[in-house]
Amino acid sequence: MKNGQRALRASATDMALVQIKHAGRIATVSFDRGTKANALSLDLMKELTVAARSFEDDHETACVVLRGRDDNFCLGFDLTDPATLALKEMPLSQRRIALSLGSRLCKAWEDIAPLTICAVEGWCVGGGLALAATCDLRVASDSTSFYIPEIARGLNMSWGSVPRITNLVGPAKAKRLILLAEKLTAADAVLWGLADRLAPSGGTYDAAQSWAETAAHMPPVALRMCKRDINAYANALAHVASHSDYDGFTLMHASDDAAEGVASFVERRPPDFTGS
Repeated sequence: MKNGQRALRASATDMALVQIKHAGRIATVSFDRGTKANALSLDLMKELTVAARSFEDDHETACVVLRGRDDNFCLGFDLTDPATLALKEMPLSQRRIALSLGSRLCKAWEDIAPLTICAVEGWCVGGGLALAATCDLRVASDSTSFYIPEIARGLNMSWGSVPRITNLVGPAKAKRLILLAEKLTAADAVLWGLADRLAPSGGTYDAAQSWAETAAHMPPVALRMCKRDINAYANALAHVASHSDYDGFTLMHASDDAAEGVASFVERRPPDFTGS
């Protein structure tokens, strides 16, 4: 190879729910549970964490593109997943570790050394938005909607996402998104800074690929060093703000308000929260 330039590689890695494809210096991570909601089950979260950590010793990849289904990116943490429902029967010490999986998932994606770009089609909700916020850039389609319903379900917003989202949109807009559960269109998401580029419906992956190709032509070490510098500055206090949010999630997950929030959602009625 001339001047030590490595040959381009093309490969794919399959898990049950997540697929990783490499093409040259660009990797694509796709996840699909086979349902339109594409919600985050515990099994899917474990596979996505493994996928993120697979780049730890990868010195060739310049950019990782994350995508969900063609119709929806992700409608959040699956509260109806049998494995999630079984958590309530576990001892507190075991449940606490299990419920920290979301934090570990998001930290693994935030720690990826190459540039990360999230291609968001359709709905991006709750835990799906927490995952998307860990990426360096987000491409939304003109039909994409962003929504954080956690508080409306009697839960807190955790997984380290509160400081990440606040970094992107600022404190006041973060309160509107998280506290008031405002739904955000793709156009407004770009104006707010939650998304970085708008693409036609069905075109987010192609738009993400165009940025990925630009990254692939950058000097690889400099790209990674500068990304690390930017993140170190932007997230200097993030751990202080979110170091125990999974404990808060563990507490809220076992609360009467969380049970009421889920029941009211399933029964399609307004919730009646009591603070218990």
